[in-house]
Amino acid sequence: MSLRLSTVILPYRRWHEGGRAAWERAEELGFHTAYTYDHLSWRSFRDGPWFGAVPTLTAAASVTSRMRLGTLVTSPNFRHPVPFAKELISLDDISGGRITLGVGAGGTGFDATALGQEPWTPRERADHFAEFVLLLDRLLTQDTVSFTGDHYAAHEARTIPGCVQRPRLPFAVAATGPRGMKLVARHGQAWVTTGDPTIFETGTPEESVAAIRRQIERLTDACTGIGRDVKELDKILLTGFTPDRNTPLTSVDAFVDFAGRHAELGFTELVVHMPIPDSDFDVDERVFERIATEAPAQLS
Repeated sequence: MSLRLSTVILPYRRWHEGGRAAWERAEELGFHTAYTYDHLSWRSFRDGPWFGAVPTLTAAASVTSRMRLGTLVTSPNFRHPVPFAKELISLDDISGGRITLGVGAGGTGFDATALGQEPWTPRERADHFAEFVLLLDRLLTQDTVSFTGDHYAAHEARTIPGCVQRPRLPFAVAATGPRGMKLVARHGQAWVTTGDPTIFETGTPEESVAAIRRQIERLTDACTGIGRDVKELDKILLTGFTPDRNTPLTSVDAFVDFAGRHAELGFTELVVHMPIPDSDFDVDERVFERIATEAPAQLS
């Protein structure tokens, strides 16, 4: 299988002031999927414009026709599975079945306290995440769902007519630890990682590859534990968070070298951030577009 190339478009621009054009350009450049973050605000963008993921993806679905669309990633920090499932079904319908749900446990950033709650502990995040994914899976595959869990409940929730994609839209589950890997194995159609965050500041590219290899070993063990072949899962790397940061986006050759190392690990999709001036994702737009149009042929 050739290595697919996708992008992330952060929702910081008004739709009619560059937002729409970014999604249209992503499709023109031939990206497999264009994702957006599903946050209420994020890091250095907190005090600037930031728009909602679901309305943004709905608008993007209306101005594109080939490219897949998705979140990277949604978390339980501020969402409940019942209303969110209805939004996902609607979005999948509007897009003609082009939606992928990237989903993760969430972190301790601004989203974690935006609703007035105390931030969850790592264990609480993992507990919410497991129940969130389980209930979403049921809501997106069954017409009527009743469920009582420790954190979420549903009473005769109707999700008719269900997804265009059957049995439901695909889940791309972000995980690194044992509990998360079990969720990937049981519910995921894809696995997502950003690498090992503990070595982002001080590690080397070689150490990053070794750390990701260990993650894949844990994923393989989780799949084996339930009798699933890990090769059934797509493996997605969201770039920009490994020790080499944006170095792979400095030239086509640098990107192809980076992509080759990760293809050897078994990745099927690499995701690059669309350039944003004066941010962590400030890269040369001309080089970025050359990578989008020239690198895929060298990765097949």
